[in-house]
Amino acid sequence: MPQEKTVLILCTGNSCRSQMAEVLLNHALAGSVKAISAGTRPQPQVAMGAIEALKLGGLPTDGLYPKDIDAVMDHPIDLVVTVCDNAKEACPVFPRPIPTIHLPFHDPHGEPLESFILVRDDIQRRLIPAVRAALGV
Repeated sequence: MPQEKTVLILCTGNSCRSQMAEVLLNHALAGSVKAISAGTRPQPQVAMGAIEALKLGGLPTDGLYPKDIDAVMDHPIDLVVTVCDNAKEACPVFPRPIPTIHLPFHDPHGEPLESFILVRDDIQRRLIPAVRAALGV
């Protein structure tokens, strides 16, 4: 069986888009991909709209919390996905070259729950196939 690939989802606050992407990838690609997320300037907590959108999609939310990029720099990462333009610009230099793709998503922070659901669905529709293609899984 092929070894699980690690994908880092990078955003600015690690409170919304990257958290939803982490959960969606781990759910859809379980066994072939392990997603982790981090932020360049993490917020104090995950946005309640993101938590609610995931729960409404039947997805787990236990243990989600914003992480600083420094907390994951030493992980063996196979692919970095930036999901906002700020994270793309601030993407750190890793100890070894790592393939990176940029897939920006709308930031629903501060908007109604419907916006979080639309972003969740957009992440599912675009990110999962992009990661599959990039990693060949």
